[in-house]
Amino acid sequence: MTVHHLNQLLLVCSLVLLVAVAAVRISSRSGLPSLLVYLGIGVAIGQDGIGDIRFDNAELTQVIGYAALVVILTEGGLGTKWKEAKPALPAASALALAGVAVSVGVTAAGAHYLTGLEWRQALIIGAVVSSTDAAAVFSVLRRIPLPARITGTLEAESGFNDAPVVILVVAFSTAGPMEHWYVLLGEIALELAIGAAIGLAVGWLGAWGLRHVALPASGLYPIAVMAIAVTAYATGALAHGSGFLAVYLASMVMGNAKLPHWPATRGFADGLGWIAQIGMFVLLGLLVTPHELGDDILPALLIGLVLTMVARPLSVVLCLTPFRVPWQEQTLMSWAGLRGAVPIILATIPMVEGVDGSRRIFNIVFVLVVVYTLVQGPTLPWLARKLRLGSGSEAADLGIESAPLERLRGHLLSVAIPDGSRMNGVEVTELRLPAGAAVTLVVRDGTSFVPLPTTLLRYGDELLVVATDPVRDAAEERLRAVGRGGKLAGWLGTGGEKDGERSGKKTGERNGEKNGEKNGVDVRSG
Repeated sequence: MTVHHLNQLLLVCSLVLLVAVAAVRISSRSGLPSLLVYLGIGVAIGQDGIGDIRFDNAELTQVIGYAALVVILTEGGLGTKWKEAKPALPAASALALAGVAVSVGVTAAGAHYLTGLEWRQALIIGAVVSSTDAAAVFSVLRRIPLPARITGTLEAESGFNDAPVVILVVAFSTAGPMEHWYVLLGEIALELAIGAAIGLAVGWLGAWGLRHVALPASGLYPIAVMAIAVTAYATGALAHGSGFLAVYLASMVMGNAKLPHWPATRGFADGLGWIAQIGMFVLLGLLVTPHELGDDILPALLIGLVLTMVARPLSVVLCLTPFRVPWQEQTLMSWAGLRGAVPIILATIPMVEGVDGSRRIFNIVFVLVVVYTLVQGPTLPWLARKLRLGSGSEAADLGIESAPLERLRGHLLSVAIPDGSRMNGVEVTELRLPAGAAVTLVVRDGTSFVPLPTTLLRYGDELLVVATDPVRDAAEERLRAVGRGGKLAGWLGTGGEKDGERSGKKTGERNGEKNGEKNGVDVRSG
């Protein structure tokens, strides 16, 4: 490649990114999932579109898709709250294992008997489309105010089920006789165990290191977090484990470890996640040949109907009924089994392996994903309202970033009070922060001032709080509690106080001016 070619490539890529960014605005207003817009951009500049770009390298697409999925899972794991995911782990694990098995079997049977596909091809399609897509789930669900148990279950499922599905697709696509089912189960269990162990270990070590090593620049923290996440994936994959599970768990551990400069890290990961999604979907759009899709539309619709109306609901009912999940939540989770780039990427595996009819498999999966994502994504908010599963009345929670001040043995916390926080109207002294924590500055309407103990906090205020190292966690817990429950958080059972609150009471009574305040909204430490 010459410099001239590089200049042309950079121009095309930058224009595609700008169009994709502008398209997000359209998709957010219309409820159309952004992944379809990106796929459309790829198709539009492909060989049947205005760009006439000819691209048919399935192996390169698979490699780039895997890399993009690592970034997307990292962003999703960093944004997963442990308090929401923990209660949902058993149900999510059941959906990711037993639910995938049920979905593969039912979908494969439908593909074989309704469309006449051979059993190997039917099993490949069943496995490919049984994985819910992390990018689609994260992007759609986080715009819908659903109960924490639903979002936690669906997000954890999308992070977990890639691993067993990849193993199944590779096994079904390998030349020669397929392995016995119990051998596959053993391989899946072993790879998941290795991936989980490596992901948890790398995530814990990375979080510990970042909390105890002060880097010279705040911009290095996001880079370090991404590098640790990619390390978890690569280590898990090279150890013959599930790299996807490893990177998701490592990111989840770091995302809940109160790392320094956390908002900057989340913003960096969010930006990389968008780039990964745009690049991956545009590339998949380039790979498809629209004029070849005509004969595969009807089979795709039939298989998608079996998957959406039979296989997914059956797997949800069988897996979630033992956990006593209400039927309304089961109904929504059945409809929210979103497919996206992951099935299309997995459909490139049989193409790379040279499976007979692999191009038709890819076309069927592509049409299925486009049509049913177009149907399911925009209708999710409507279904949630009909099932009365909205949760928009909950108070806004806090986001906290902590930057260590090594020489001072303390932390500088930046707190922003969002709309919906119950810290609005609370006096500084009523925060009852533990001894060693104090509000030093308030920024309101662009003006900074030192607060009095009787200063009332308002929506939109930004606070600067200093906390010594021993009480940093207790101060944060107290702030989150006040943000959720107001000044009476401890007595209302909102939690987050205990020893921190008791020490805060004593200090507040003796020395209200020293303690200052802490909000329960957006807390950053820098």
